[in-house]
Amino acid sequence: MQREPVSSSNIASIGYDPDSETLEIEFLNTGIYQYYNVPSFMYERLMEADSAGKFFNAEIKTAFPCSKM
Repeated sequence: MQREPVSSSNIASIGYDPDSETLEIEFLNTGIYQYYNVPSFMYERLMEADSAGKFFNAEIKTAFPCSKM
């Protein structure tokens, strides 16, 4: 999955596959995680957020199942 770099103190890059609704996040310190069943509007809101890290923590982190790659 292609990821785009983001300006964040915790997140290096973010990618999204709309077909499988999989969000992939590369964290600076803990590696790459995939979050499942994430609607496309959540990905869009994440990419448009003033703080990707704050949005992730508030809206995605505990709301969707995930696995570490």
